[in-house]
Amino acid sequence: MGVGRFVYTPILPLMHAGAGLSAGAGANLATANYIGYLLGALVGILAPALVRSRALLRISLVVLTGTLAAMPATHDTAVWFALRLLAGVTSALIFVIAVSSLLSHLREYPAHLPGWAFGGVGAGIALSGLLVLVLRPVADWRAAWWASAALAAVLAVASWNLRPEARPTTTQATQATQAINADQAHEATTVTAAAADSSHAPRTHRWFTALFASYTLEGVGYIIAGTFLVAAIEQSSPGPLGGGAWVLVGLAAVPSSALWARLGRRWSRPDLLLAALVVQAVGIALPALIGGAPAALVSAVLFGATFIGVSTLALATGAHLEFPRSVALLTAGYSVGQILGPLVVAPLLHHGYQRALVLAASVVLVAAVAAAVLRIGFPHHMVVVRATAPVRQPAPTESAADAGSHR
Repeated sequence: MGVGRFVYTPILPLMHAGAGLSAGAGANLATANYIGYLLGALVGILAPALVRSRALLRISLVVLTGTLAAMPATHDTAVWFALRLLAGVTSALIFVIAVSSLLSHLREYPAHLPGWAFGGVGAGIALSGLLVLVLRPVADWRAAWWASAALAAVLAVASWNLRPEARPTTTQATQATQAINADQAHEATTVTAAAADSSHAPRTHRWFTALFASYTLEGVGYIIAGTFLVAAIEQSSPGPLGGGAWVLVGLAAVPSSALWARLGRRWSRPDLLLAALVVQAVGIALPALIGGAPAALVSAVLFGATFIGVSTLALATGAHLEFPRSVALLTAGYSVGQILGPLVVAPLLHHGYQRALVLAASVVLVAAVAAAVLRIGFPHHMVVVRATAPVRQPAPTESAADAGSHR
């Protein structure tokens, strides 16, 4: 999924130079991928049985690999749009199934295992960036797409026998909500929703509203950098620096989920969310405001270390608030933000990519402001009301079925 969804970023400058792709068309192709990803995530939310389908996983692996191989076969922008749309759908389905599987099968194992599994997205980014970096001196954009398809095929074979989430064995009347506590090694906890008296449910609307605004704005800002960071760096520093920075983004993302989960044992999630957003905004702005190799490399590390962590923290916070369908709502807002990001900056791309990065950093800073509002009076300890007596306990985080729908 990391290769299929994010290899477009390092290949984009090659398509500008060799395929005649305009900056506006490049933004539209990025938008197509994000629309597809939203559609795939919605399928996972609305049809949870598909999350347990091995056949759908294998079909998605094959189709995603095929979309990469088909990109060099045409110069038609409409066909490229359709291929990136399909790549987005299948990327989301793969992610939903894979994450649901790992949360289901690894819930009794130490937290670092699910955390490192989430890092697979970063590993895919790093591998695809390294691939394009190696090919760039000797090949064109077509070879980069074919090579990425070959890499995706190898990874598809390696993941071919992944066991999806097991089918539920409990009846609907007694089925509990399966939850993963990020601070407690992703161990499962249960809350019987039917037994709760809704009139005594915690009123968390104002905190969830701030969280929703923050996470949606993060979707806008992060995706602008995630799409145009390499092109922006190469615009001011031609050569391999942009590709090298993208490899660093992936390497920094590999341990980030496990790292932020560990930090969550000492600090509250709203505090960490605020810190991660501020760090990310600095990282996005560096190449535009300073330029040069040091700024580009520092930017790559800061961005890579935060974008997965922000999602982990935001989704866990939403589930902690016990707001109905919090993960689904946050995912929808984040996905819409990703769709809007390239469209918002498209008029700025005629003047280069630096302005786009400045705008992205500004949007992420506004997201940080919303996270600061979230911290005010945040209910760190929630009361869950049952049919018998109220009990005070840490609220669960995202459900295994919903957790896979994010990114």
